Formats: sequence, structure tokens, C-alpha cells
Amino acid sequence: MRLLATKLVSPHFKDRLIQLGMSLITYPFIQIEPLTTSVFGVQSSLLFTSQNAVKLAFESEEIKEQIQGKNCFCVGAKTKSLLEEKGQKVIKMCENSLELAQFLVKNHKNDSFSFFCGKRRRPEIETVLEQHKIRLEVHELYQTHFTAKHFETHFDGILFFSPSAVTSFFIKNNWPVGTHGFCIGTTTAAELEKYTSEFSTAKQPSESHLLVTLHHYYKQHYVKK
Repeated sequence: MRLLATKLVSPHFKDRLIQLGMSLITYPFIQIEPLTTSVFGVQSSLLFTSQNAVKLAFESEEIKEQIQGKNCFCVGAKTKSLLEEKGQKVIKMCENSLELAQFLVKNHKNDSFSFFCGKRRRPEIETVLEQHKIRLEVHELYQTHFTAKHFETHFDGILFFSPSAVTSFFIKNNWPVGTHGFCIGTTTAAELEKYTSEFSTAKQPSESHLLVTLHHYYKQHYVKK
């Protein structure tokens, strides 16, 4: 089973695929450009929906001084782990932006939030919080650039780790006949669904759960009974 990953993956993930008899080519379909921004008057609670935002926030001494010790709400287990590594207390981690927005409306409607994010992002947090008149300040820390590339090679499976990577892939590629997609999470799957129904989604957004999904598909379609 020949696979294309639309971002660089961990050595452990790649090794496990090889052990299962699969081959993998990786190509990053998006690149992150940090933005120069000044942040003043950070609110009492912080929102993060990506690891990139966490990394860039803590690389800035100006931002770091203002956010240390404040309560955090985030999307994704890896984002949560990174915040905790930085010494932050994570009050709630959700699997996607809509779930987090709904949680905040239900449980923290009187709080004020600073949202650290990229320019290209899901709209749910801003839309839902605005509808419920919850104070939200948005701090854009990076821009996501598409680095699309056309592939002539046929792949049995293509791995997607973000909606942006899906968009970038289809700038120069059509969905290949006989190829199955594998999505890290539901927001990525929602984007891929615009182009094909031939995909599976990991039960939780992590490399380990994506590996389980891949292994299950491989056993069903490639391992001789």
C-alpha cells in the first residue's frame, strides 16, 4: 500500500507504517509564516486551536509575559500537551472549534477571551461567541501558505492533517481513481468531503488513531485472507 502524507510525520509513525508493509512519501502542502504583531491587554482566558499558535506565542517574550499562568481552552490533544509543557493550565480541550465554542457559551459566558490563531482558521469560535455577546479579542500570529504540488504517481492512500492541506492538494491535483483518503479529524474530513466520499476519519485526531484507521483499512483491502 503506497501512501502520500500531506505533511511531515513523526519518525515513529513512519516506522510503524513500514512495519505494516506500507510505503510512505511525505510532502508538506502548507507552510507557516510567523507574523509580526503587538499584543496588549490580554484577557483573563486564552483560546488556542493550533500548536503553531502556542509555539509562536511562547517564542514572543512580549506575549509570553502576558499569558503565563492564565487559564487556557484549546482544540486538540497535542495543543493541550504543548500548553501544559509551557506550564499553562488547560481548563478544557475539545476535538474541534465548534465543540469548544459551544462549551464556552454553556459554561463560561461571562468570561472574556483572547484567541491566538492564524489568519486562515475555522470561523466557529468567532461566530458563536459573537452571537452570544461574549468578549473575544483575536490575535493573528501566523499566515498559512499553500505549497501545492502535482503528483503523477498513483497512491493507494493520501493522508490529510488539516483542512488547509486538503485545499492545497486540490489546487494542482484531482482525486485519483482508486485512491482512499485518511483524515486526522472531522474538520479535515468535512473539507475532503467536498471532493470525494472515498475516505476514512480517525476516531480521535492523533497520529496513533490515524494509524489504527490505516491498519484497519489495510487489513480489509490488502491482506489476503
